[in-house]
Amino acid sequence: MNLRGIANALTQSINSNRSIVWQQSTGYITDAAGKRTPTFNTQTVQAQIQPIDGSDLKHLDSLNIQGVFMSVYLYGNVAGLVRADQKGGDILQFSQVPGGPVHSWVVTMVRETWPDWCRVIATLQQS
Repeated sequence: MNLRGIANALTQSINSNRSIVWQQSTGYITDAAGKRTPTFNTQTVQAQIQPIDGSDLKHLDSLNIQGVFMSVYLYGNVAGLVRADQKGGDILQFSQVPGGPVHSWVVTMVRETWPDWCRVIATLQQS
């Protein structure tokens, strides 16, 4: 049973899914001078973008994380920082409001992960 699909079908009547760009971290490359440059696999995916709820805001506040946050539901295995794999956080690119300018959002926290979908908290990046 695809519970995400069922819930998403109902949610879309109020808040439509949007196409976003998912930059999946693949690690980094190191140049001759020792400078590391992150590397990514990039793909376009459909996502349900919502404001974060009170419990997420309280959790982020207790971790002393500040910024502009969004909750993003999407199919796939989006990840935050994974030190063991030497990967930085995935980056999502979307507009804060439909039709607005596209910004980069780093995955700050993975709140739910299931075999075929996840919910992450993304933080707006200042360019």
